[in-house]
Amino acid sequence: MSEDTQLTDTEDLQERLAEVQTLLARHKLVEGLVHRQEGPRHDLVEDIVHKQHLNALRAKLDPMHPADIAYILEALPLEERLIAWDLVKAERDGDILLEVSDAVRESLIESMARNELVAAAETLDADELADLAPDLPQGVIDDVFLSLPAEEREQLRAAMSFPEDSVGALMDFDMVTVREDVSLEVVLRYLRRFEELPDHTDQLFVVDRDEHLKGILPLNVLLVHDVEVEVHSLMKTDFIELEPSDLAEEAAKAFERYDLVSAPVVDSESRLIGRVTVNAVVDYIREEAESEQLAHAGLREEEDIFASVWDSVKNRWAWLAVNLVTAFIASRVIGAFEDSIQQLVALAALMPIVAGIGGNSGNQTITMIVRAIAMGQVQPDAMRRLLRKELGVATINGLLWGSLLGVAAWWLYGSAKLGMVMTAAMTLNLLLAASAGVGIPLLREKFGADPAIGGSVMITALTDSGGFFIFLGLATMFLM
Repeated sequence: MSEDTQLTDTEDLQERLAEVQTLLARHKLVEGLVHRQEGPRHDLVEDIVHKQHLNALRAKLDPMHPADIAYILEALPLEERLIAWDLVKAERDGDILLEVSDAVRESLIESMARNELVAAAETLDADELADLAPDLPQGVIDDVFLSLPAEEREQLRAAMSFPEDSVGALMDFDMVTVREDVSLEVVLRYLRRFEELPDHTDQLFVVDRDEHLKGILPLNVLLVHDVEVEVHSLMKTDFIELEPSDLAEEAAKAFERYDLVSAPVVDSESRLIGRVTVNAVVDYIREEAESEQLAHAGLREEEDIFASVWDSVKNRWAWLAVNLVTAFIASRVIGAFEDSIQQLVALAALMPIVAGIGGNSGNQTITMIVRAIAMGQVQPDAMRRLLRKELGVATINGLLWGSLLGVAAWWLYGSAKLGMVMTAAMTLNLLLAASAGVGIPLLREKFGADPAIGGSVMITALTDSGGFFIFLGLATMFLM
């Protein structure tokens, strides 16, 4: 891979994005000026100017890696994105569609004719095509399926049959296998027939004539031993193997724990059917992390930042509606104590502190619990133990910071009782936040829901309403 086509660092990529945006802006400006002018050769001038700027833009995009082009397309408004997309070489369309986000991919696919989509899909391997298939029209998938050789057709059918969160969805079929009864010299001659080895090949898979996996032969072992030695004497029989039905999350943990670059995937009869590579695992981890971030904020899916207003509204409305209801409940809690607030105006100034710190503490707890769930560190029977621990943390923090705020309230408003109410309310709200921070994600997981979705919204709702009720209720009991 040449220097120009290698993945660039962030700073260089930002410079390239700025250059593309400048060329697009210049193109639109000059095109607008030429279009407003009239003359006998107006069409010719307009065509020359148009091609000149687009050629400069194409020359900027052509050497770039598909992942870098995807980054640039995601950063452009729709109109400019489609101009740049039309300039990309057709043979790279499939690779770029795999790299862009789901939301941006949708806008690119909508702009392509059926024959263009078929041509783009035909450049991909079966496992890559399976990743792209859910976003393609069914007619395109049917055309591509019929054009594939029988072996790739079966691979595609198999890849599309696995759930998105399974090892089968991460698996690829591009791998190198050898027999155990041949010498290393034969293996080396065999490898020299390849123009290049499959990406992330750190080991060869040793199989018998029925494709049963017998062991693995690491490349570093192959390269340093005498060529007369046979494979069976050097292959490793103690290795990590996966099954297509295994959870992708478990595979990711295995890759992290054992520093794997690739791992074989076998069926129920130990026949080798594919492999999982570290790049697929990294992509899965990144996508899961992004999904968790969005879910924590109550967003249902990744959103194209240049999407239409209506698309963005549809993505965001659900949890905003929940938030509206909870905010209304909080306002009703405050309304129930209007007389107390009127008699002691200090309550209005202090109650946001109680609610705010409770919300922050609850979000800290829920973040730790969701992370632990994702890493498989929380068993179903752990709720009681985790709850005791988090309640202990909340009690100490509540008494410590509640006392500090109580002293501050006493000093500001000259009321020791107000200070004690502040301390008690802070402690009780932190206990409520801890209970919710542990209970919400664990209960959601128990009932089969994503523990991360909407956690921040629910915690904020509970600590706001609960904090107001606790603080104002204590104030009414002991200060009025």
